[in-house]
Amino acid sequence: MYDIKKNPLGIYEKAIPNDFSWKEKMQAAKAAGFDYIEISIDESDERLARLDWSDQEIDEIRSYMEETGIVIPTMCLSGHRRFPFGSKDEATREKAFEIMEKGIILAQKLGVRCIQLATYDVYYEESDEETKRRFLDGMKKSVEMASRAGVILAMEIMDTPFVGTILRAMHYIKEIPSPYFKIYPDMGNLTQFSNDVESEFELGIAQTAAIHVKETKPGVFKNVPFGEGTVRFTDIFKKLKELNYTGMFLIEMWADNSRKQTMEEAVKTIKDARLFVEDKMKKAGMKHEA
Repeated sequence: MYDIKKNPLGIYEKAIPNDFSWKEKMQAAKAAGFDYIEISIDESDERLARLDWSDQEIDEIRSYMEETGIVIPTMCLSGHRRFPFGSKDEATREKAFEIMEKGIILAQKLGVRCIQLATYDVYYEESDEETKRRFLDGMKKSVEMASRAGVILAMEIMDTPFVGTILRAMHYIKEIPSPYFKIYPDMGNLTQFSNDVESEFELGIAQTAAIHVKETKPGVFKNVPFGEGTVRFTDIFKKLKELNYTGMFLIEMWADNSRKQTMEEAVKTIKDARLFVEDKMKKAGMKHEA
């Protein structure tokens, strides 16, 4: 378990090479100075198959947590991009609920406390009032399931206009008032859809379960190296300190899987990102250290 006397700083699973085993991923996170890993259940068949992990497979991962001290408190459940709640296809909607139910059960077994949702009504279809209505209905039923399991569902502030700001997310928070339904802002995405990121955080801080720390630039939401985008990290951290936010921060970045990487290379890449972020936090007066 991580030290609760400091702001926990985690690393996205996809920031570590895909060919690393779970034990190696946790060892890399530990060596790079992180407190936790966020597991990815994306739209690929390979990662969706994790929803059917056996108890033996889950116990093995839990043993790695105990061995390394790296826990998995959050899950990025982005499989709903492929199988969205707002789809006009009934079979797709049924699959969305199946993914949600299995995701909540897996969260219980792994000790995940917060599931980050991909907040799209639809992604590969055309959005309209019907898809938005179906999405809201899907969220209501999902929150009912999560509430019974004691797992928080948190809408990510996304890379599309649908819920690209906290203001837009608050519509759904008001429609579904629940302690198990929150938001998961992404600094990078928010920067590209709002001219006043600080006010956005002020609006939604009481509903914030965790925060993504990601670099972006206009029109580019992935694979922008830290320091090469337009996210005003220091200013945002200053605002979060003012708002007394002491929750989880998750560095979101992606490993270069086009070539084989050594453990040393993988650790250096994510450690450099951690040092960059911690420098911005320190300049804002919000230290990660205990």
